[in-house]
Amino acid sequence: MNPRTDAIRQIAQSHPDHQPPAADIDAIFGCDVFSLDILQKRLPKPVFRTLKATIARGERLDPDIADTVACAMKDWAISKGATHYTHWFQPMTGLTAEKHDAFLSPTGEGRVINEFSGKMLICGEPDASSFPSGGLRSTFEARGYTAWDPTVPAFIIGRTLHVPTLFYSYSGEALDRKIPLMRSISALSRQAMRILRLFGNTTATFVRPSVGPEQEYFLVDRRLAALRPDLLLAGRTLMGTPPAKGQEMEDHYFGSIKPRVAAFMEELNTELWKLGILAKTEHNEVAPAQHELAPIYTTTNLATDQNQLTMEIMQRVAAGHGMVCLLHEKPFAGVNGSGKHNNWSLSTDTGVNLLSPGETPHENAQFLLFLAAVIQAVDDYQGLLRASVATAGNDHRLGANEAPPAVISIFLGDELTAVLDAIETDSAYAGVEKKKMKLGVDVLPRFLRDTTDRNRTSPFAFTGNKFEFRMLGSSNSIACANIMLNAAVAQSLKLYADELERAEDFNTALHELIKRTIKAHKRIIFNGNGYDDAWIREAVEERGLLNLRTTPDAIPELLKKKNIEMLTAHKVYTEAELRSRYEIMLENYCKTVCIEAQTMSDMARKQILPAVARYAADVARDAAGKKALDAGISCGYETKLVKKLAAVTERIDTRVDALDSVTARLKTLSDVTEEADFIRDELLSRMTELRAAADEAEILTAESCWPFPTYGDLLFSVK
Repeated sequence: MNPRTDAIRQIAQSHPDHQPPAADIDAIFGCDVFSLDILQKRLPKPVFRTLKATIARGERLDPDIADTVACAMKDWAISKGATHYTHWFQPMTGLTAEKHDAFLSPTGEGRVINEFSGKMLICGEPDASSFPSGGLRSTFEARGYTAWDPTVPAFIIGRTLHVPTLFYSYSGEALDRKIPLMRSISALSRQAMRILRLFGNTTATFVRPSVGPEQEYFLVDRRLAALRPDLLLAGRTLMGTPPAKGQEMEDHYFGSIKPRVAAFMEELNTELWKLGILAKTEHNEVAPAQHELAPIYTTTNLATDQNQLTMEIMQRVAAGHGMVCLLHEKPFAGVNGSGKHNNWSLSTDTGVNLLSPGETPHENAQFLLFLAAVIQAVDDYQGLLRASVATAGNDHRLGANEAPPAVISIFLGDELTAVLDAIETDSAYAGVEKKKMKLGVDVLPRFLRDTTDRNRTSPFAFTGNKFEFRMLGSSNSIACANIMLNAAVAQSLKLYADELERAEDFNTALHELIKRTIKAHKRIIFNGNGYDDAWIREAVEERGLLNLRTTPDAIPELLKKKNIEMLTAHKVYTEAELRSRYEIMLENYCKTVCIEAQTMSDMARKQILPAVARYAADVARDAAGKKALDAGISCGYETKLVKKLAAVTERIDTRVDALDSVTARLKTLSDVTEEADFIRDELLSRMTELRAAADEAEILTAESCWPFPTYGDLLFSVK
């Protein structure tokens, strides 16, 4: 019995875990979070008020209160069983990082005390030498710094207090995604407040973007995944043929949840709720073994932290249930990939959603201006938005007829499109009332929130009171996409505020501004089928939209003059920080694909070729045995099969040699841009050719001889 067969037998004989008793949400929600309620109970009133202002409005932290806050945080953590603390940060690896320090300090009398000072809370000094910097620091300058982010709460995992922090270099440049994210939020708020003041809003003090990321993932049995080097090293299957039944029966989507998966989801919910993460919706996704978790949306800064935690906890909980949680965008070829829809909205601190159409002409006019700002932002900076989701994994998903195409467009729905058409042409709007659209006057008709979004092919869709950016990959941090979106909208609002603040007649200027914006940027609006090849041709050839199909095509957008000028003007990035991101993102792309190529080569040489050769020898031996028994026995099947196996073996051998040769040439290149282009133009095609031959061998080889679990094994083993 080979390892694959043995693993399948073990799975068949095992029994799914029973679901634990339902959790008492009221009792556990946020129990491991140092929340505002706990702060209020444990801090003196003046200190609490100061810290609350910092949390709510982003005001500068008063360092004089740090010791008081640190002491309260330590006492609470120890009361929860914590023994250590860590500055929890998000370097440019796409993962999180932490270094645990015990609270204890020696007294000099052979005893210890628990200590956690304001200095320890506010700033830490990790070794940054092994984190990507993209040239922001020299190799010998190992120092990096973490700074407490008081806008999101500390939390406990296990016996460690996690303090969310920002990560920056010795010279002050951002080494993470959180610092630029917070800068983009501030930039967006500044410009949005200028607009609100023009509309007479004197009560709001700031504007915050909110996000709800929908997280898709696969669950496969750990025993089977352990037999796949590609899953272990690359997070996706580099070879494999589709099973006889995949997702074409559409029976998995929203179907009944398997007991083993249900037990996983139950524990996952409990762990997330303990950390105050608003996990709301869970269901089976389209593909077999694919699922989705959706939270209630919250402020973007907090949502970014919580999504990183969610992905980590998913993988940890899955391991406890004997499964592996796959977050790769395309773990199985020919099977629905996994994305992360980014539901984005804008609200004031007084609770007004700026992307809600509203019920009055005044609110409609304000809404339409913010809508115009988003439309212009997406059109003007479509390249930046595409670059923000560019990864080696996401390249396999975008445009694969299960996810949005690489061309960015906006879906508005029929009603909003009709409203904008009426404004552009100064014609009658045939909606609720047939009246000429003139903004700022009482004849502006009311219109309902558009609830007709059934177009799942759109990369950027209006969904009633928010936009849903659907291009993010499942493993992506949501920070980068939201940085670019926030900054781009801030730029549109700045242009509008500059113009309207100078206007003699606000209503007339407002109408003309929105009208001009619609006319200039309507090319980005498309309500049709994004999967249609005709749309891609129309988008590129007629509308002039960008079609950046791969990561090497998209990342150079970071360094375009227009984009650098916008991002630096709003102080979201420095030019040096942007150039570092260019280097880091391309370097990550190159490293990812190189790991995949080496893994493919090893699997082909060390496992597939020996397995196929052994099977061919077995078949030939059987045929020879028949002939020895009776020379007249026909061995046509065996002869034909051996010839096919011999031919495919030669193809695999030839193609793995070709892959190794290209990989060797890649190692001679020193420039990351040249490397990325070479991978796109040369290496990926060799990998595709090798996969085709290996997949042919899988079809020909007996299952008992094939060295890896098949797609059928992986996708249907979890019950």
